[in-house]
Amino acid sequence: MRRRLINSTLAVVLVVIAVFGLSLVIVETRTIQAGAQESVASEAVRLVGIVESRIGSGEKITPDALSEQITVHRYARIKVPGKAPIEIGTRPTGDVIQSQVSGDRGEQVTVQESRAAVNEEIGRTLLVILAVALLAIVAAVGLAIRQARRLTAPLTDLAETAERLGSGDPRPRHRRYGVQELDRVADVLDASAERIARMLTAERRLAADASHQLRTPLTALSMRLEEITLTDDPDTVKEEATIALAQVERLTDVVQRLLTNSRDPRSGSAVAFDLDEIVKQQVEEWRPAYRSAARSIVRSGKKGLRAVGTPGAVAQVLATLIENSLMHGDGTVALRTRVTGNQAVVEVTDAGPGVSADLGSRVFERTVSGRNSTGLGLAVARDLAEADGGRLELLQQRPPVFALFLAREAEPSEV
Repeated sequence: MRRRLINSTLAVVLVVIAVFGLSLVIVETRTIQAGAQESVASEAVRLVGIVESRIGSGEKITPDALSEQITVHRYARIKVPGKAPIEIGTRPTGDVIQSQVSGDRGEQVTVQESRAAVNEEIGRTLLVILAVALLAIVAAVGLAIRQARRLTAPLTDLAETAERLGSGDPRPRHRRYGVQELDRVADVLDASAERIARMLTAERRLAADASHQLRTPLTALSMRLEEITLTDDPDTVKEEATIALAQVERLTDVVQRLLTNSRDPRSGSAVAFDLDEIVKQQVEEWRPAYRSAARSIVRSGKKGLRAVGTPGAVAQVLATLIENSLMHGDGTVALRTRVTGNQAVVEVTDAGPGVSADLGSRVFERTVSGRNSTGLGLAVARDLAEADGGRLELLQQRPPVFALFLAREAEPSEV
């Protein structure tokens, strides 16, 4: 493209120089020729006047007396009636410029100049025009190279930006070039980079959330399957299989919710549900794991609470808190339900060391973890709680007390 810009600019300059240069040459040539002819004629008229003046005053007309009155390199022939012609200068050969003027006393003056002198002046003028044309071409080449660089450098930069986007580097460069069309392309590429970055962030977040949210129900499901393999009692097998099927349904719900949130994080399926059922279900599901760890899990508090939210999401939040207590806590894990204002609250606490002071305000941030974990669990749980209008808070660091706040369904007596 750079070569094309330079060639096109040079072509335009050459056309302009050819048109105007040729016209200027023709005009200057005619002007010089006309000037030379006019100068010769003027000199002839002047000599006639001098000759008439000398004749009138009775002075002699000699070549020596008139030699200083004629321009160098010109030839003059003066013919006075009754006298021999007088010649001044050397008669030119070849093509000449000539002017012949007659006076009132019968005298006749002829002035000649070789056309070679005029041609020399025309040649000098043509050299000046040619030098100016070459200077214009050099300036045009420099300007064309500068303009080509100014236009091609941004295009090269934009191509590199597009290549970076295609290779998976969506960082916007925010570069502008002072050319409206190129700046428009840069704006579009930066906007595309920001959209791609958001999409990649959402995809990575979905993958991280999916791996973490699916781990908890899969762990609970594997515990039930282990219970089935360790017993020969058909009733126990049937009971555990029923619970396992329920966990598979919840696992399916988790997958569906993840896909829905990936399309629109604001979408939800909040309904009124029995909070006691969710708490009881989680306690029963995690009791075998706590029993294996020689620990216990209990529930207490106000009964008969109905909250508004997504049952599957609430169960996932509680499962995350219970699993964190199992992995990082100690002693008995207690789930307590209570009411505060128009909200139903589920508190999860244990007798472990709790949350360190430096992590207290950042415990819900992604990738923040006090131990060797992903740091996603509490962040995902908080997002699930907030999706239905609830919230997840750390009420106390030592011993740890996490509280899930949900909107409470009004009882008939309160309506």
